[in-house]
Amino acid sequence: GDDDTPETLAFGISALDARLSESTLTFPATAEAVVDALGDPDIPYDTAGHTLALSTAMEELHQSRFENETELKEALHPVYEEKRRSAGNSIVGQMRRLLPF
Repeated sequence: GDDDTPETLAFGISALDARLSESTLTFPATAEAVVDALGDPDIPYDTAGHTLALSTAMEELHQSRFENETELKEALHPVYEEKRRSAGNSIVGQMRRLLPF
């Protein structure tokens, strides 16, 4: 079987956390080093599977250096949370909730 397929879709910081635990990234680290170490993954931010590239999320931050993993996740959380809220409030998001498929 495919052992690295998650049983549930991780999104936002949970999805990022999974990538971080698989990486060799060490802190303190710059935003560029984080993106390079993780291979600039597309991080899902909602259960519908919408994604935002890590590099794009980093560009929205007013911070380019992180002392530890917690600081990185705390900085990125609002970026992915805002994307999730925005997608849920969009016309497409509202239609998806109404449709049975």
